[in-house]
Amino acid sequence: MRVRALMTAALAGMAMLATQTTATAQQAGDPLSEKQWGLAQLRAPEAWSTSTGAGQIIAVVDTGVDLGHPELASKLVPGATFAACGDRPAPCGNGDWRGVDGVGQASDVHGTHVAGIAAAAANNGVGIAGVAPDARIMPVKALENGSGSFEEIGAGIRWATDHGANVINLSLGAQPGTQLLTLLGQGAETKDAIAYAREKGVVVVASAGNETAPLCDTPSWEAGALCVAATDSAELHSVYSNLTLKSDMKAVAAPGGSSLNGCDGDVWSAVPRGTGSAECGQGDYDSLAGTSMAAPQVAGVAALLGAQGRNADSIEQALMKSARTPILGARGVFTPLYGYGVVDAAAAVAQPM
Repeated sequence: MRVRALMTAALAGMAMLATQTTATAQQAGDPLSEKQWGLAQLRAPEAWSTSTGAGQIIAVVDTGVDLGHPELASKLVPGATFAACGDRPAPCGNGDWRGVDGVGQASDVHGTHVAGIAAAAANNGVGIAGVAPDARIMPVKALENGSGSFEEIGAGIRWATDHGANVINLSLGAQPGTQLLTLLGQGAETKDAIAYAREKGVVVVASAGNETAPLCDTPSWEAGALCVAATDSAELHSVYSNLTLKSDMKAVAAPGGSSLNGCDGDVWSAVPRGTGSAECGQGDYDSLAGTSMAAPQVAGVAALLGAQGRNADSIEQALMKSARTPILGARGVFTPLYGYGVVDAAAAVAQPM
């Protein structure tokens, strides 16, 4: 059973799109922050006066990270590799995106992009700002060439839990229908690892999936994971995003991009140096869309909350109770499109402890 990274292909070309901008002092130090409409939708800059995520570690269990990227190099804690170890005992590497063979696969830019969304350095003179700019990143490579097994992912989750992660981000998912297999106890390594992490007080955030299906994909379907659907720059449910239905109803929404409106309609973040697409014109950065991009927005806000001294239950409750439902204007009300709503960092950090 294989699990894949969850992003959609960004369309070529620059569309004329009215997007929100951060309009904060971050722009002076992070040249691409004016394109980060997601930060404005999350109201992250308004939360930074209360918390920037200092002291929190976000484990990105994914395709690995470019360990030398200027957005991330100063933010990293030791990581590990569990994908494609072959005959070598796992972990067999340090979480670098190139993997044990030293070759960077095109699809493996994914983990660096996810890590940048969550916690890229701010005011460093290049690129973007992360949602939790003072949190640190733990790179855990559990996917090679964009996919991995439940066993590899589960091992990565357990390793991250045992090595100090406060938040685990899972921007990955299996095909719709796999939920039944895990309910029947098959492919349970990732499901059991999520339960283990949650028991240890770690917040687990996972992508809903990109199949326009009604249910959250596994692993976001599993108990203990917070399922995240995607929104576009107009705060509408993204056309590709799965809905937020799952048995425990732990689900929210966050900026994931449209996949229909060109580079600035999607989510800008770091990619391994030199791998940025020609269409979007930034060698070390790129714009991608998917629920993969939505989950680390929420992981970043979870780190802001964790830095306030909240435990995992309190973090989840603050995220869900303060989230807002577009159009309706309600907060903390469940709908199939948005779960409990679009995550609002400023309102979340103001929730009672």
